[in-house]
Amino acid sequence: MIVTLRNTSAAEVGSRLVSLRDEGGAVALGRVLTLVILPDDEASSERAIRTANGASHEHPMRVIVLLPDDLDKPAGLDAEIRVGGHAGASEVVVLRPRGGAGKTRDTLVMPLLLPDAPIVAWWPSTPPANPSADPIGAMAQRRITESVRCSQPVETIRTLADGYAPGDTDLAWGGLTLWRALLAAALDEPPAEPVLGARVAGAADHPSVELLAAWLRVSLGAPVTVVPEAHDAIESVVLERASGSISIVRPQGSTVAVLSRSGRPDQHVNLPKRDTENTLIEELRRLDPDLTYGRVLTKGLKEPATA
Repeated sequence: MIVTLRNTSAAEVGSRLVSLRDEGGAVALGRVLTLVILPDDEASSERAIRTANGASHEHPMRVIVLLPDDLDKPAGLDAEIRVGGHAGASEVVVLRPRGGAGKTRDTLVMPLLLPDAPIVAWWPSTPPANPSADPIGAMAQRRITESVRCSQPVETIRTLADGYAPGDTDLAWGGLTLWRALLAAALDEPPAEPVLGARVAGAADHPSVELLAAWLRVSLGAPVTVVPEAHDAIESVVLERASGSISIVRPQGSTVAVLSRSGRPDQHVNLPKRDTENTLIEELRRLDPDLTYGRVLTKGLKEPATA
């Protein structure tokens, strides 16, 4: 069900939300967090809502979507409340300020926050350079960006590194979980010897390629180069050791990678490209700062990353 409110206020939206819960017999006690989505436009808003609705089946939450202020229209606030089949296991509030009503964005959101529940801010399109200094970001325990949706993804992730604060993360980082796990498992096998150097190949404009190279630098203390390839994400990783190399290669369009190690038969492993819903679910599992991501962003990205 979708309820539309015209020329309203955040307090009125909150009251209507309570009455809808009472009428439908639903309660907010099962909501584990408030997710505040800060899109650039209606298109990115709807995409983010669909993703959040899917993630809500694992993380029941209240979703507040705050669209940019439409300064060309008369001052006021329009809103939508979505519940039931239009909201997954969550309740969605869409706020559309106009004419300067969204000048103080935090005051629009505050009356709608769940009491005593963590707040997560998500920018599904263009993020601020310093998310923790944003009025909404300052209220949030976690701040999620999506650099891959920006016009210059790699430049965006490097800008975010300059403004990093504990609690920040990017969905491109969650996309690396399977790669990181596979590489760590391969290095755990004998022989136990240091990595002398590494190479990451993939799309030149994909932030996951840069983040994986940065993680390897921080973790291995070895030089890592990035090789641009005609691929939609990460194509391959090669780790050089004295006894031979370890390589993982995932062809374009495939969900299966080939793990090769010197002196051992090749192994085919499942390595699909993760979608936004899965990475969002992963990020919402932990609301404490991701210290590994912080080190990768602030230290690993500082070194040159091109071959």
